Amino acid sequence: MSSTASAFTDGQPPWKKKKPSKDPTANPSLPYDLIVSILTRVSRSYYTKLSLVSKSFRSILASPELYQTRTLLGKTETFLYVCLRFPNEANPRWFTLYRKPNQTLTTKKKKKKKEESSVKLLAPTPVLNSPPLEWSSLIAVGSNLYAITAAIDDSPCSNVWFLDCRTHTWLEAPRMRLAHTNSKFDGTMYLAGSSENPDSLNCVEVYNAKTRTWNPVNTWEALGLETDLDRGSLCTIDNVVYLYHPSGVFIFRKSFTKGEVVWGILRGLERLPKFAKYSAVKLADYGGKLVVLWDKYIVASGYKEKMIWCAEISLEKRNNEEIWGKVEWFNAVLKVPKSYKILCATAATL
Repeated sequence: MSSTASAFTDGQPPWKKKKPSKDPTANPSLPYDLIVSILTRVSRSYYTKLSLVSKSFRSILASPELYQTRTLLGKTETFLYVCLRFPNEANPRWFTLYRKPNQTLTTKKKKKKKEESSVKLLAPTPVLNSPPLEWSSLIAVGSNLYAITAAIDDSPCSNVWFLDCRTHTWLEAPRMRLAHTNSKFDGTMYLAGSSENPDSLNCVEVYNAKTRTWNPVNTWEALGLETDLDRGSLCTIDNVVYLYHPSGVFIFRKSFTKGEVVWGILRGLERLPKFAKYSAVKLADYGGKLVVLWDKYIVASGYKEKMIWCAEISLEKRNNEEIWGKVEWFNAVLKVPKSYKILCATAATL
C-alpha cells in the first residue's frame, strides 16, 4: 500500500468526503432548545443579520418560543418604532432606533473627562404589508402595535390591525368599540380639540372614565403658556402625561381632581437643544424613559432636507410633587426630505 493511500484512514481522499452542512441548526450536537436558549441571550439588534445565516435560523428568530423564553429569562428589550411618510410614496416607511456598532458619541466635560455612549440611528425596517385603511392612532401592547382606524359609515366600531414586531407583518384583529380619543388610556383620556369643534387644536379635553364625561382643560394660564398645540406632542409614561409645548417647555400632569388638572414643568433639561419653531416634535414612552424626536433644516442642502434628531431622557420623581429629567444622550438619527411627515413613534417590548 502506498504512503498516500495509507494516509486515508477510511479509504477515501478528503476531497471526496461529504462536506458538513452549512446550516448550524442541522448539527445534531445543537438541539433546538439549546439554540433557542442561546439566541434569547443575544440582543435583538443582531437578529436581522443572524436571520441571513439560514432558513432555520430565520424561522427560530421569528418563533413564539424564542420570545416566550426571552420573557421568562428577563431578556426582553424595548425598541422604538418610528413611522414616516415621504413625498410621492403611497405607503409609509418604518424605522427602528438601533445602536450603531463600533461608534461612540463623545462629549467633553469641564474636568476634561470624556463621556461615551453608543451612537444611535433610525434603521430602515421592512414591513411585509400595510393595513388597508388609514389609521388614526397607534397603541403598543407587548410586541404588537395596534393601529386604530376611523369608523366607517358612522359605525360605533373601529377596524383594528396590528403590526407584529417579531415578524414585521400586519395582521387583522377583531373590531372594537370606538372611543372619543386617539391617545393611550391611563384612567383618563386626552383629546386634542373638543366635541363642539373637533378640528380645533387650540384646547384639550379630558375624559373621566368614572363619570363618563368630557371636560375642557383650562390650566395653561397658570403656567403662563399659550394654548397653541399645533406642534405639540404628548405621551403617557407610568400614568403620568408628558407634553411638549411649542413655547419650548416640557410639562407633566401633577394631579387631576374634580375636573381640575394641575401641570408642572419638567426640570433638568438644560442639556437638551432648543427646538426651532417650525420643528415637528414627537414624544414616546421608551421603556419608562421619555424619547423626544424633532427635526431641523440642513442648511448645506439649501433647505431641501431635514435632519431628525432624537434624545433619551430618564425621569426621576422627587417629593411626590416634582419630576426631573436627565438627558442621557441626543444625536442626529436620520436625514429626510423637507416635506416628510412623522406619523408616529411608539415603543414595543420584544
